[in-house]
Amino acid sequence: MTDIGLPAERTRLSWRRTLLTLTAVLLLQLRPAFTGRVVDAVLAGAAVVVWLAVLAAAWRRATGAGPRRLGRMSMPLAALGAAALALLGVAHVLGKVR
Repeated sequence: MTDIGLPAERTRLSWRRTLLTLTAVLLLQLRPAFTGRVVDAVLAGAAVVVWLAVLAAAWRRATGAGPRRLGRMSMPLAALGAAALALLGVAHVLGKVR
């Protein structure tokens, strides 16, 4: 006999780990925003928007709230969000090289 609650708990814990990792990446990308350059502030703002989108999708997935189609879209949205944060990080680095 298996417990029905265990898969749901593992799913919630995995989404928490994903959000914790993305939050750490976001904080690293917010640091250059305080240099006074407009480009860095814009990139940091874009990173916050991406993070909020992934946060909303993960919350819907973990809690089961909202329309079912949004729950199914949470994995692709999280992957796209992670890729977008990586590209924004590359843009930060390339902006510093010039």
